[in-house]
Amino acid sequence: MKPTTYFEKIIKFNLNRFSPIFFVMVLLTGLIAFSCSDPADGKGAYKTGKYRNLFVENGHSQQEVDAKVEATFQQLFHGDSAQVIYFEDGENENGKLAYLADINSNDVRSEGMSYGMMICVQMDKKEEFDALWNWALTHMYVDKEGHPNKGYFSWSIFYDGRPRAETPAPDGEEYFVMALYFSANRWGNGQGIYNYKEWADRILTNIRHRKEITGPTLYGQLSIGNMVNEEYHMIRFVPDIGRNEFTDPSYHLPGYYELWARWGPEEDREFWAIAADSSRNFFYKHVDPNTGLCTDYANFDGTQVQSRWNRRAATFAYDSWRTQSNWAFDYSWWQKDPREVELSNRLQSFFASFGVNKFGHRFTQEGEVLDPGHRAGLVATSAVMSLAADHEVARDFVEEFWNTPVPVSHSDRYYDGTLYMMSMLHCSGQFKIWNPE
Repeated sequence: MKPTTYFEKIIKFNLNRFSPIFFVMVLLTGLIAFSCSDPADGKGAYKTGKYRNLFVENGHSQQEVDAKVEATFQQLFHGDSAQVIYFEDGENENGKLAYLADINSNDVRSEGMSYGMMICVQMDKKEEFDALWNWALTHMYVDKEGHPNKGYFSWSIFYDGRPRAETPAPDGEEYFVMALYFSANRWGNGQGIYNYKEWADRILTNIRHRKEITGPTLYGQLSIGNMVNEEYHMIRFVPDIGRNEFTDPSYHLPGYYELWARWGPEEDREFWAIAADSSRNFFYKHVDPNTGLCTDYANFDGTQVQSRWNRRAATFAYDSWRTQSNWAFDYSWWQKDPREVELSNRLQSFFASFGVNKFGHRFTQEGEVLDPGHRAGLVATSAVMSLAADHEVARDFVEEFWNTPVPVSHSDRYYDGTLYMMSMLHCSGQFKIWNPE
């Protein structure tokens, strides 16, 4: 019911029947009721301000949880050389510089830098946030006129700042945008590169509207355009025009799109509102109806993608670990789609069939085990699903995560470690929406 219709009915009913005082009381009651019951806001944490602490629900004290979260951050960001992924890298005119290293690949990735910034804003670590953002803009952001990647971040950079690749990966841009909006809302905007909201608006506008630019890159002539498919209202895998016209399920972040539909540039708010529902529908269409598994890449209609250069594209592999977390925290924040409960129950049940403390980390979508190794990153995001799951085994996944050490190995420390840290925040109720004042 539209507000005008509601109040017109009150007026017509009351004008000749009750006293003016009663009429005013009824009118005020209607205003309060309407303002408190906007269905567009859902029923989750955005509406209530309440975030579940799954660890406390499992019997751990708040003091234990706070200590564990802080210890995890300190180990990954300020631990010894055998533990850390955060590295300080001098200063420039904008202040300190630092990067998050992919230890296994010997590079810095837009994915990891944006994850690091999100972790820092959630934990109120402004110094580390600004140092990461400064490094990202100094070494990763392309502002050269005529370059195909202008307005985007190169997804892979060597430690010394030289580009390893000169094309973007949209998940990095998505997390940069969300971390910057949160930092603007939590800390306020500064000057120059630290005007967080201005940068968030700029990047988000480019995600949808960046015009196609053709030119030379390290890997030859490329044409790079915007990052979304307008027809499907979905994020692309990469914005290479004429190539790779499909999506990555783990790039779908309906929980973020809802906020962009409220805080982003006004001309694009309707697009992001539709994109949130498009992603929710995509999740349900794409995951296997029996296992609940997704794949690393997929077509916009949810079908599998076969890739000649990535044999894992049509399997549940490393990118896929993130998808389940995306739909689970979307449910926690908004509670707009009960199918996300069904998806979480289905996938947790599949993993539990192998044992909560022993399920593998790579599968065909139909459930054949491709790698039986029990990896911390997947343990972490599987626990996040418990924000949406409503069956008894959900508690077991939370406890398995609680008992899993922070990754320290050369191969696991970066990717598993960043997923571990963000999942620790999700499961402890500390991965929050920071609203504008």
